Amino acid sequence: MTRIILIRHGQTAWNQAERIRGQVDIPLDEVGLAQAEATAARVADEWKPVAVYSSPLLRAMQTAQAIARRCNLEVQIVAGMNDMNFGQWQGVPYEEVERRWPELARAWLKAPHTVTFPEGENLAMVRQRAMAALHQLIEGHPNDEIVIVAHTVVNRVLLCAVLGLDNSEYWRIGQDTCAINVIDWRHGKFFVHSLNDTCHLRQRVALPL
Repeated sequence: MTRIILIRHGQTAWNQAERIRGQVDIPLDEVGLAQAEATAARVADEWKPVAVYSSPLLRAMQTAQAIARRCNLEVQIVAGMNDMNFGQWQGVPYEEVERRWPELARAWLKAPHTVTFPEGENLAMVRQRAMAALHQLIEGHPNDEIVIVAHTVVNRVLLCAVLGLDNSEYWRIGQDTCAINVIDWRHGKFFVHSLNDTCHLRQRVALPL
């Protein structure tokens, strides 16, 4: 059995500003760094991962590095776990997105599986590369616990896939910053044990006043 501890990265300033992030490489903010440390403590307390994998983007890497330090491991980059390429939307505040691409913005909220971003990706493309990466990691760890740190889009499509849902259900999956999801792969099937678990943040992160 492979146990996958799938984690979303910590908070960035762009999360707070509701600016489209995608593959723009931005760091964690002060809260995000504290979230990463709290998540690392939780992982080290509850599991014994043999490897920590991460998206190549800095916000995921910083989260993964906090976990790896606690577990005496090194972070390994997995390109397939990179965030969605939002194309022309990247770096744009969501209010401006709604103004410049009103029809596409409505479609993204109501039928996300139908949207391909200008000069970017769609959910099917992200799901294909992320699932391929996940299965490759499982093959390399048939009897291990592993950590994967990725992004809300990647995590949502992976969770849709392992739950047998298509991408039209994308918005039904919650993924808060530094949320933990626990998934087992055994006998050729996925089993989801927890989803969007953030209790470690409530207990351990002192948010600035």
